[in-house]
Amino acid sequence: MAIGSKELTPVELDTFEDSRLAEELRKAKEELFNLRFQSATGQLESHGRLRAVKRDIARIYTIVRERELGIRATPAPVEVAPAAEAAPKKTKKAKAAPAEEAAVAETTEEAK
Repeated sequence: MAIGSKELTPVELDTFEDSRLAEELRKAKEELFNLRFQSATGQLESHGRLRAVKRDIARIYTIVRERELGIRATPAPVEVAPAAEAAPKKTKKAKAAPAEEAAVAETTEEAK
């Protein structure tokens, strides 16, 4: 892809869920509006950006339509494990505990 956003490649757009695609579409349309406004007031520096944003919008619409038609597969939602079910993190205190136990064991052995 020669022109367009490097972050909105079709391969990357395939991994987005529908809600994220809608958000990217909203951002791109907002950017296009701002670029057109800058163009009308003579403040636009990069005219090629207009073309790139239009292509990004078209690319997103294409992905959405292909998903509707069943041409592209919708990515499976990734389930995030809640923090309570995640493995407990070891803290410095937890790491120090075995060392303290070993020291206590040594002192009790010396006392015998």
